Amino acid sequence: MPTPPFHLAFPVDDLDAARRFYGELLGCAIGRTDPSWVDFNFFGHQITAHLRPEEAPRAIRTNAVDGDAVPVRHFGAVLPWDGWEALAARLAKAGVAFLIAPKVRFQGQVGEQGTFFVEDPAGNALEFKSFRDPARLFAAG
Repeated sequence: MPTPPFHLAFPVDDLDAARRFYGELLGCAIGRTDPSWVDFNFFGHQITAHLRPEEAPRAIRTNAVDGDAVPVRHFGAVLPWDGWEALAARLAKAGVAFLIAPKVRFQGQVGEQGTFFVEDPAGNALEFKSFRDPARLFAAG
């Protein structure tokens, strides 16, 4: 049985900036829209940016993970390795500042993964990761 898509709603302070970031930069197709929200096809999942400037993140709080300050509140996608590399290259070429630059984390361990973090224009942190062996996504170490 295929994994059902998830849905995530999150606040932004500028819907046009969200459309450019998610739609143009990340390549997420735009779905239904309203003056106060917009749906995106986020790598097969439905995310909805809601115009709520007062709720958009102001500061990113972090926890230490494998030597990095990882944003505690974040969402993202697990991509095939070649798709992860291509997205990282596209974002770098576009001049996007990485919160955590593309790297391989937990090298040699069960959870070894490629990862990077970026921030959308409203301050929401996103992580994109990949596993050379997708079966290790939920493997216990």
